[in-house]
Amino acid sequence: MSLSSKQQDPLLAALMHPGLYDHPVEELQLIETHISWVILTGPYVYKIKKPVNLGFLDFSTLEKRRFYCEEELRLNQRLAPEIYLAVLPITGSAEQPQIAGRGEAIEYAVKMVQFPQQAQLDRVLASGQLHSEQLDALARLVADFHQRVEVAGADSEYGDPEHVYQPVAGNFAQIRERISKEKYRKLVDDIERWSTSAFGSLRSVLQQRKSAGFVRECHGDMHLRNIAWVNDKPVVFDCIEFNPNLRWIDVISEVAFLVMDLQDRQQLPLAQRFLNSYLGYSGDYAGVGVLRFYLVYRAMVRAVVEAIRSQQKGISQKEQAEAETGFFTYLELAQHYTRIDAPRLLITHGLSASGKSTLTRPLLEHLPAIRIRSDVERKRLFGIKAGKSRWADSKEGIYTSEATQATYEKLLKLAAGVIDAGYSVIVDATFLKQDQRQPFRQLAEAKQIPFIILDFTASADTLRRRITEREKEVSDADLSVLEQQLAQGYS
Repeated sequence: MSLSSKQQDPLLAALMHPGLYDHPVEELQLIETHISWVILTGPYVYKIKKPVNLGFLDFSTLEKRRFYCEEELRLNQRLAPEIYLAVLPITGSAEQPQIAGRGEAIEYAVKMVQFPQQAQLDRVLASGQLHSEQLDALARLVADFHQRVEVAGADSEYGDPEHVYQPVAGNFAQIRERISKEKYRKLVDDIERWSTSAFGSLRSVLQQRKSAGFVRECHGDMHLRNIAWVNDKPVVFDCIEFNPNLRWIDVISEVAFLVMDLQDRQQLPLAQRFLNSYLGYSGDYAGVGVLRFYLVYRAMVRAVVEAIRSQQKGISQKEQAEAETGFFTYLELAQHYTRIDAPRLLITHGLSASGKSTLTRPLLEHLPAIRIRSDVERKRLFGIKAGKSRWADSKEGIYTSEATQATYEKLLKLAAGVIDAGYSVIVDATFLKQDQRQPFRQLAEAKQIPFIILDFTASADTLRRRITEREKEVSDADLSVLEQQLAQGYS
């Protein structure tokens, strides 16, 4: 039995009585969005979907609301199983409902563990408490998530180039319906021309990425307001359940959303930290080739939201002005992404433990640049995850001369791809031999971009001390590797 629209108000009023719940209630609060009602009780949250059909989502029948509640539970338990607990039927009547009671359901609710709203990362950032290490943890979580979620089938439309471009074109169509000022129109025209041109250039790349398995059932709405820091770890919640087109996407589109959100909040160093950490964990440096396209797309998605908000009935002049400012800000950010600064190729030079990784980190966050680390890519070549320590003997395994040559060849290939995408790149390796550096110098000359060598030095005693102190780090260069480097010398 489904409630009529007139019965929704009595139901919500009844659900605001503490005695209805089988657990202690600290404070009842009702939050309303355009698609749901959310009841906060203190220990738990109950989320009820509105009986609406907005085109891009359809919750108009009780059966559909039950289905999408179950989808919400399934999808969000992938990243937040400790938060999303169950789908509960609401039985009885609108005036006297029972949660998980007997009888026919009149509505359904998703039950979740409640966490402090101050734990949301947008609020953590606003309080000045969002740190680089938290972005590292989030990047690892997201990379692991992308690795294990389902891959789009070859026979599905998800990830096909035309399917990818539909929402891009849709953004511009929606914006044109809502803008009148000439300064906005010209800006939108410029961004649309760039997007159309970029799509044409990337069509085959987008298809290749689908074939390679990078189009997956992602979260779909990964920005700071949908991430919390709970019990000293990141928790990503509120996945898009209502429209599969918005979550079956290229993993880099998902990454681009959070990178864009951080940059919109004037947090370029944190955006770079997350991006570089994600690429390091995932190894998807080829994804940098489509990153700019998706950054523009994500900024335009937010521009559409602000354009719609600015024209909503009943909002104040202040809210309308804020929405229009937000709309213009996102347009400017999208245009910023279309401008490609001349990239640079930087390589490090120095013995193991000379400070290359530590001291290049601030540089990559402020240039900005993409960093590729030999320690990480060497392990990846041998199927070893970052953080796993193996092959202690420098004469066997991943530190043989053959393994080293293969590592540098991979670094060169990855660096070329990043440069072709219009980004500066820092290649973090020892580069102790001239014949290791020369191919990178030649790459820079071929691309007609600046080539910079960053030299790192430290005393032998300092190097030995650092090596013994970093056993748990990503590098497996132990004392035997260092002693071999010292004995051979370098140029």
